[in-house]
Amino acid sequence: MFVKCILVLLSAALVNNVILSQFLGLCPFLGVSKQVETAAGMGAAVIFVITIASAVCSAIYLAILVPLDLTYLNTIVFILVIACLVQLVEMVLKKMIPSLYQALGIYLPLITTNCAVLGIALNNVQNYTEHVMLYSIVNGLGASIGFTISIVLMAGIRERIATNDITRSFRGMPIVLVTAGLMAIAFCGFSGVI
Repeated sequence: MFVKCILVLLSAALVNNVILSQFLGLCPFLGVSKQVETAAGMGAAVIFVITIASAVCSAIYLAILVPLDLTYLNTIVFILVIACLVQLVEMVLKKMIPSLYQALGIYLPLITTNCAVLGIALNNVQNYTEHVMLYSIVNGLGASIGFTISIVLMAGIRERIATNDITRSFRGMPIVLVTAGLMAIAFCGFSGVI
């Protein structure tokens, strides 16, 4: 079971990277990745939200929705759980690290509607039938670590790009999208696709 957990973690973080392989959660990826510190803060918030949401959503799904045959409500219930967790993160950041709270701006509350967070929660309850709680938590942790790796790498590259002389037509978002595409190609190497 330990080996399978490690494989699930690495697969979620690198092979099936939520941003670069599944193309979920691109809004904060492109919007917050201007500075490494801000990107790391967003990554930490996403790690907390996705990991806890994976555990709570799986528990609610198994304990309440499946026995009562209410599985059709899973999207609504999962969004409510995610919204509560994001509010918790928002309150903690506002109180403890106000500079990060200000830097994240609108992207922090948008974690609630981030398709990566909801997608991982829905993926967990659909794909892990045995040891659901354990694999859901590990998959959520791996996916959020993959999100953090992607956004921090992009922020580091964008900081370097800002000082380079770039052709006028590629300045701004075009060079960012080209960079994201090259990163996605590089991450395909983890799955063995050339």
